[in-house]
Amino acid sequence: MSIVSTSKSKRPAPFSLRLTDDERQQLEAQAGSMPLASYIKSVVLASEAPKYRKSSKPPVVEQQLLAEILARLGASRTANNLNQIAKGLNQGTLVIDPDLETELKQACAEVAWMRATLMSALGVKR
Repeated sequence: MSIVSTSKSKRPAPFSLRLTDDERQQLEAQAGSMPLASYIKSVVLASEAPKYRKSSKPPVVEQQLLAEILARLGASRTANNLNQIAKGLNQGTLVIDPDLETELKQACAEVAWMRATLMSALGVKR
């Protein structure tokens, strides 16, 4: 009495890959004595295999936000003013009057806005 298995394991459909003659020769040289299909499979499925991503353009909204930040930076003297304030603090010559306090608060608000907008435009979550 023989037992016959009724469920036959199916092999997956073959995968076809078109290569130029030069590409095939290069792969065969790299494979050495290994069968070409086995070599390709080992390279493609290796954990070290490079992962390629499709490069995508940033969404238009992000480009607009980045452009707005750059425009504000170019139009303002915030960086220069903050540098002068730091210099005055380091030298001990800075006198904080109501006008300077207002300007400092404005500069801090601008820097905070730029940071938040850049983070948003770059997709960085807080």
